[in-house]
Amino acid sequence: GPGGTPAQPPAVPTGLRAGTVTSSSVALSWSPVTGATGYSVYRGGTKALDVSGTSATVTGLSPSTAYSFQVAATNAAGTSALSSAVSATTSASGGGGNGGGLPAHALVGYLHSSFANGSGYTRMADVPASWDVINLAFGEPTSVTSGDIRFSLCPVAECPNVESAAEFKAAIKAKQAAGKKVLISIGGANGQVQLATTAARDTFVSSVSRIIDEYGLNGLDIDFEGHSLSLNTGDTDFRNPTTPVIVNLISAIKTLKAKYGPDFVLTMAPETFFVQLGYQFYGSGPWGGQDPRAGAYLPVIHALRNDLTLLHVQDYNSGPIMGLDNQYHSMGGADFHIAMTDMLLTGFPVAGDTTKVFPALRPDQVAIGLPASTQAGNGHTSPAEVNKALNCLTKKTDCGSYQTHGTWPALRGLMTWSINWDRFNQWEFSRNFDAYFG
Repeated sequence: GPGGTPAQPPAVPTGLRAGTVTSSSVALSWSPVTGATGYSVYRGGTKALDVSGTSATVTGLSPSTAYSFQVAATNAAGTSALSSAVSATTSASGGGGNGGGLPAHALVGYLHSSFANGSGYTRMADVPASWDVINLAFGEPTSVTSGDIRFSLCPVAECPNVESAAEFKAAIKAKQAAGKKVLISIGGANGQVQLATTAARDTFVSSVSRIIDEYGLNGLDIDFEGHSLSLNTGDTDFRNPTTPVIVNLISAIKTLKAKYGPDFVLTMAPETFFVQLGYQFYGSGPWGGQDPRAGAYLPVIHALRNDLTLLHVQDYNSGPIMGLDNQYHSMGGADFHIAMTDMLLTGFPVAGDTTKVFPALRPDQVAIGLPASTQAGNGHTSPAEVNKALNCLTKKTDCGSYQTHGTWPALRGLMTWSINWDRFNQWEFSRNFDAYFG
């Protein structure tokens, strides 16, 4: 009014970012603007809604669709210009998109069902309710190249307390009735699987289907290690793989996904060597001497990213790996999990080629893989360090020296090898997960 400063429209909002994405909604948040009394959210240049606070969820969207959002600040004097745009792609409807019906934060564990080791045998009915995804370890091939996958319960001679097949199937049904997912995990340290021919590919599809159908499972975990996947010379673009073992694996999984439909849960547990090492090296490369397995999971993850429920890279049994800060990171503490996970959620040029960027995965598609105890694998991480990594990735606190490229409250959770080793260790891993996510 007279004698006072003329009222002015507020400044342009900054810090607009997308949070949780579903098949029909995108959550947005932004930094507060001094003097603003409200905010208008725009979708594709058209006003979608007005809110009083600094967050909003835009609903009524279509699945698997890219949208662009902006926000303006308002007060009695008018409206600011529109902010910089942020884009977000809604998830697919069904398994790949909604996390296959998983809770917002999920705990994934492997159950040694087909063999015994020092951790002891754990019956399916004795797996605590903390576990949201139970991976049956393992389905293994009759030979490296047959594609013929078999699964059977641990023999009584090895596992005196093993349940009967009927009890096992009944316990799986009970888990599923409680909202849990039970998958067959294929591979493991001893299960080399090379689908070098279309015949092996087709045998893989039929044999895996038989296991899924016999036990009434929710889907499939690909835990290929060792020499299952490697890139042939000249296969240099992860977006267009030419190596038969990779092309046939992608084709087989797409066939299984199509057969079982949108609720089919698909997870993968590659080692860092096959994923994050791809930032430096892809296949044997032009420099000679590099391992043809370097980065070899990247074409599989990329081709199946719209079908993928969860990627949980094994952040253990790993050598030092270069992060996006171009520093080497070593396993065992929060820093390794922060750097390795940031790479998946940010994306990275493959073998340093900025024309070949592996795109970021959605945070709800990513979990961190860890050993449950010191006996379970090299790179055991204490609960305090696990929590630091979670704090950094979901809240941007406790980050240490590594600067993440975002904050991802929708990070899906943790995977561990294994439920058996966690039981051996008085459930330290799962208790910590439950305490953290409450």
